[in-house]
Amino acid sequence: MCGRFSFVPTAHQLETSLRGITLPAEVCFSYHIAPSERACVITSDMPNALQPMQWGLVPNWNPVGRASKRIINARAETLLQKPTFRDSAQRRRCIVPADSFYEWRLQADGQRKPYRIIDADGSLLFMAGLWEEWPDTEGPNRTFVIVTVPASSDLSELHNRMPALLFGEAERHRWLSANTPAQQLMSLLRPAPEGRLSWYRVSIRLNKPSFKEPSLHEPAFD
Repeated sequence: MCGRFSFVPTAHQLETSLRGITLPAEVCFSYHIAPSERACVITSDMPNALQPMQWGLVPNWNPVGRASKRIINARAETLLQKPTFRDSAQRRRCIVPADSFYEWRLQADGQRKPYRIIDADGSLLFMAGLWEEWPDTEGPNRTFVIVTVPASSDLSELHNRMPALLFGEAERHRWLSANTPAQQLMSLLRPAPEGRLSWYRVSIRLNKPSFKEPSLHEPAFD
């Protein structure tokens, strides 16, 4: 699954991975993005811009305010079957950029310690997602969900699921394009190639969603 991530791109990452992408006035840079918080995403209807959305998809047929129904992850295997995701998978896809995502590992002493997962070459990660729009008292509100796939063999020691990552501009374009056939869309949703990701343990302060300090990116040895 994917329950926390970070998006604090370097100047080099912005230049190489987000060139031509317009940044919003409300830039969602954060060392610790948790469910229900806002993050910057790239959508199928605005492929050249980052826009803030709330993490936790609310289907457009759901009553307003049903926060208990917010969904943060969607399994790739059932995107086109489940009513909750089917229409979004066909019409409203998005990309969630991140410099890392976090996962917890059960230690021998029974404690769960967090790890930071990054691209081994230092590039930004682009997670496949879906978005929805539903009415709010102050106007339309957009929410998103991150698509997950089985974990790659080298990441499976941390968790059995991982976000579906899109590698390269061509894959990202196909995911957002309305002209991509469903079969090609599904072929993009697979575990990351072995060796593509690396990870290290970080502070247990990640357990507190309100903790947003840069120290979360530092290795922990406690």
